[in-house]
Amino acid sequence: MHVTLTDWIIVAASLAVCFIPALMFARRAGQSVSEFFASGQSAPWWLVGVSMVATTFSADTPNLVTDIVRDKGGVAGNWMWWAFVLTGMATVFFYARLWRRSGVLTDLEFYELRYAGKAASAVRGFRAVYLGLFFNCVIMATVNLAAAKIAGVVLGWPRTQTLVVCAVFNIVFAASSGLWGVLVIDMIQFGIAMTGAFALAWFALQQPEIGGLGGLVEKLETRMPEVLHLVPDFGNWELALMIFIIPLAVQWWSVWYPGAEPGGGSYIAQRMLASKSERDALAGTLFFNFAHYVLRPWPWILVALCSLLIYPELSSIRETFPRLDPSLLGHDIAYPAMMKFLPTGWLGLMIAGLLAAYVSTMITHLNWGTSYLVHDFYQRFLVPGASERHYVAVGRLTTVLLMVVASAMTWFIESSKEGFGLLLQVGAGTGLIYLLRWFWWRINAWTEIAAMIGSFVVSVGLFVLKKTGYGLADPWPLVVTVGATTVVWLIAAYTTEPTDRATLVRFVKLVRPPIAGWRGYHQEAGVTESADSIPRAMLGWVLGCVAVWSGLFCTGSFLFGRTGQGFILLLVFSGCSAGLVRLVGRLWAGAR
Repeated sequence: MHVTLTDWIIVAASLAVCFIPALMFARRAGQSVSEFFASGQSAPWWLVGVSMVATTFSADTPNLVTDIVRDKGGVAGNWMWWAFVLTGMATVFFYARLWRRSGVLTDLEFYELRYAGKAASAVRGFRAVYLGLFFNCVIMATVNLAAAKIAGVVLGWPRTQTLVVCAVFNIVFAASSGLWGVLVIDMIQFGIAMTGAFALAWFALQQPEIGGLGGLVEKLETRMPEVLHLVPDFGNWELALMIFIIPLAVQWWSVWYPGAEPGGGSYIAQRMLASKSERDALAGTLFFNFAHYVLRPWPWILVALCSLLIYPELSSIRETFPRLDPSLLGHDIAYPAMMKFLPTGWLGLMIAGLLAAYVSTMITHLNWGTSYLVHDFYQRFLVPGASERHYVAVGRLTTVLLMVVASAMTWFIESSKEGFGLLLQVGAGTGLIYLLRWFWWRINAWTEIAAMIGSFVVSVGLFVLKKTGYGLADPWPLVVTVGATTVVWLIAAYTTEPTDRATLVRFVKLVRPPIAGWRGYHQEAGVTESADSIPRAMLGWVLGCVAVWSGLFCTGSFLFGRTGQGFILLLVFSGCSAGLVRLVGRLWAGAR
């Protein structure tokens, strides 16, 4: 593609605007570990919510959606991640206030609050390295790969050059600004990224091969009508099972996936813990779920659908971009390939938008992973008692090392979808523990250790079998891993000693979880009633899920010309949203 001087000026201007917060908050971030990793626990709900949305909009997200739409699933294939609405809304109404009440700096610090003894320390230290280093670097490698594919198509850069340039940007932003800077940078970059996404969708629809929105729908209904379905065709049972039934029946509650963890975790928990109050934690997470599922997907989906007409086969992309590295060719690269239709200026804005999405996600993961490795491992186990400035300095050095490791791992992943599947598989089976540990006293540290080991061993074993030609077809590896892991941790829960009573009483006194599952502990803790209403939380969960899905499909129905269906869904969305507003107002009465 021909990138003009005007385009580069726009890119440079967007970087300069984002770098200002990094400079402004550099000094504040260096004052303490709390400021560097949790913004002093004083962030307002709107900033928390926008930051969550910006972080989950990474450079690989539109590539992943394009891969899903093009590779057999069509629009309905996105149920693979739309099912996580159930997880997100459960976090809003059941867990956000509990997290904020805990008062911990990172979600791993929770382990020594909820559990006791060497087992609690062991699971905290192990997960600090396992998630902060291994898991986190796999995620960042997937995002790096997307950046490499975009740069390969748009700029003609080889993978190594892209990784070096991106590493410099990320290290400068993340190592200097701390979480306050990350939050503010996220807000700015989300605006740039969404503007670019809508612009690309608009110009893609204007191409002669497409003929506008009406032409797109007409052509696809004639050639491949199945790609426009909002739910899969159950005549194709195997596909429906993989992209719809398993995600809704099993995946949402059983899989630990960053940004959609059962019970909240990783950078979602980090944002909730950074909130200035329980109200801000709840409101910010609620806003995130609406923006994440209702606002963002359709520009990406429209571009993916247009790409089916412009580049019906991978060979079409190869012919258009003959200098492209063959190792980068895949359905996910169709999204950046559509950027060739952007005029001067708009191409620069789109590059700036994708760069903003990339940096926003990477600096969050660098800050989050560093918080685990420094606060939960280095400070807790290796060098306790040092000064705050020492830990901040170690945090900045760790940020550099994480970026180097993530860049190296980028060479071992072939597509965004492969990275998505790998993360789902490795985290399979552990999710139910993260839901229940707030509500059932019998969950202990050994339960979590058993689940992590079981999930890892089974998933790696199935992965090896698949590579040797003897594996199970999707989605059965996920189902088998979930089943085996659940059996393992249930056995561990009932055969190991429970957490000592004094620790559980302190936990109940601090967090005030619902009484069910903690009978006998509330009275001893002096807590006569729970701060939360389970019936209201359940109502909020149902209303929230229906509101998000109806809002999502209302938009899709109008875009595809299904006006009657669109108005019905609009009424459902309006009713559920009104109910949510009223319900949240009542929840404020019990929140701090």
